[in-house]
Amino acid sequence: MRHGFIQGGQRSSGGFTLLEVMLAFVIFALSFATVLEIMAGSMRSVARAGDDTEVALIAQSVMDMVGIEIPLEEGGYSGTEFDRYEWQLDIYPYIGGDAGADTQELAELSGVLLYQVDLDISWDTGRRQRDVRFTTVRSLLAAR
Repeated sequence: MRHGFIQGGQRSSGGFTLLEVMLAFVIFALSFATVLEIMAGSMRSVARAGDDTEVALIAQSVMDMVGIEIPLEEGGYSGTEFDRYEWQLDIYPYIGGDAGADTQELAELSGVLLYQVDLDISWDTGRRQRDVRFTTVRSLLAAR
């Protein structure tokens, strides 16, 4: 028996069978699909992080306007930023509740008016509506 021949005179091939090639292709396709799904998830996370960053910057900007461009008095204001983010600002006297009772009492004794400022920002991500709320308390020296 010589090298390269098998019994019966037929030559053995050194290649792959069709089944082996198909199995390798299926493994490659599944691996590639998994990598694409991971990349798509990463891109969604990056887009969401970008939206969250823009919303935080808008919130900071709008809250900074309270007391300067937006008067610190009871009322509501609204606006749109970048033709995408809609915001609603509500200002009302600070009530305090149980935890804030001492704060409210101290403010009254010192002649300070406290206002609660609520900022709601909403935007459409293409698949769903997202909303976020920011809340703070602002003070104003009462006229005596």
